[in-house]
Formats: sequence, C-alpha cells, structure tokens
Amino acid sequence: MTEFNPHALRETARRLRRDILQMVHTAGSGHPGGSFSAIDIVTYLYFHGMRIDPERPDWEDRDRFVLSKGHCSPAAYAALAARGYFPRELLWTLREIGSPLQGHPDMRKTPGIDMTTGSLGQGFSCAAGIALAGKLQRRDFRVYAMLGDGEIQEGVVWEAAMAAVHYKLDNLIAIVDNNKLQTDGWTADIMTVEPVEEKWRGFGWQARRIDGHDFEAIHAAFEWARERAGVPHVIVADTVKGKGVREMEGNVAWHALGGPLPAGQYERFMAELGEGA
Repeated sequence: MTEFNPHALRETARRLRRDILQMVHTAGSGHPGGSFSAIDIVTYLYFHGMRIDPERPDWEDRDRFVLSKGHCSPAAYAALAARGYFPRELLWTLREIGSPLQGHPDMRKTPGIDMTTGSLGQGFSCAAGIALAGKLQRRDFRVYAMLGDGEIQEGVVWEAAMAAVHYKLDNLIAIVDNNKLQTDGWTADIMTVEPVEEKWRGFGWQARRIDGHDFEAIHAAFEWARERAGVPHVIVADTVKGKGVREMEGNVAWHALGGPLPAGQYERFMAELGEGA
C-alpha cells in the first residue's frame, strides 16, 4: 500500500476521467455518468487502498474488487490500464467485437477483472461468495464490492447482505455509489432507497456515509471499514453523476451514451477536465 497522497489521487482521477471520456466517445456507447461518479473511489482503491500486484493478476492473496454495477466498466478499465494490467492503447477498443474490454467486465478476458458482472445485484452476491471462500481458506484478503444506488433496489442484494452478516464476513466491504440517478430518472422517484445506511444497519452491517468525491473522507472511511469486527462494513458514498463535467453533472441524459459526442462537445468536455496525462 502506497502512502496516502490526496493531491496525487485527485490528479490521477482527473486523468482517468479523460480516459473514460475518450473511451466512450471512441466507442460511441457506454456509461460515462456512473463511471465519473465512481472513479474517485475506484482511483483510491487501485492506487492506494487495495493489496494488488499488476504483474500477478491471479495472485491468490490479492484483494478483490467486484464492480457489481458492471455497466460502469470504463471506470475499472481506466484504472486497470493506469496500473499496468494491460496497455493503455487497448482502452480505445472498448466494445469492439473481439476486444477484451466489453460493455460489462469479463473475468475470462480482461486481466485484473475479478468477477464477471452486469446483471445488477448478482455481482454483489458473487463478492459475498468470494469473501466466504477467503474465510474458509483462512486467507486474509479483502473483497471490495461497488454497487449503484439504483442497483440496491434488487432483492438479491439484500439476500447477499443477510448472508454476509450470518457468515460474519468482516473481509467484505461494500460501497454504494449513491449518485441518486438511474437510467429512467431520479432514484427517489422510481423506487426510493433512502434511508440507505439505516437499511444496511437493519441487516446487521456497520454503515458510514461520506462525500464520495472527498479523498480525505474516502481514506478515513476505508480505514474504518478495514476493522475486523466480525461483521461486514458498507460505505454509502454520496456522489454526483457525471462528476467533473458541469454539463453532465446530475443529468440523467448522461447515464448512457448512444453515439459519439457531437462535434465540438468532446473537445469542450476534455478541456474542462484539464490537460492530458
């Protein structure tokens, strides 16, 4: 684990946002809004929080990251490339036929992907299973599972949450990317999930709510969540969909991209994200 440096992490996250935007623009499809809301926490995990080795992606004692909200795969791909799991140039093949970087992560094709995800809720169930296997094998790795707030409308999430407490999976840390928007609009209008942290506590989890774009708060929350207290921990991260580009922020239209960005818009958005890597 590297020394915690919030300035360096913010700069890394900015560069990864540029890579995400270039990926989805080049592909003409993808999910930029939720990738932008998640990328600060993804950056923290891959560049500080997790015990990983890009030269050994199958190392048995590595920490695992499960992106249960698998449609936001560009966030994971950008971080993996930046950490050296595969060449950065591969990012521009997102969603191409034959590319290892498909619209949802595939553990069989992409180095560094720990679980194939896409069907909402099921990735979190798999994460609980991986954590249970770690317990049974007496290994000390941790499993980090990121869910969307719309995703936790799925009943399978709460079955896994209940099982995680029953089996005392204190090696499992869940993160809810609480950006308050889903594909059809505001989560509160479609099926409210609030009060989020009280729901998790009701299932026996330790819960903490933070600003998911504040690296100091992110760091403090993960330090707290790593406590082996006999119960799993969840971090409810209040985030902004499309964070980093003002026109995208809090705008459900940027949940998914249905084609390349119009002429001039891509350049304007990239300029807003600052100079290149």
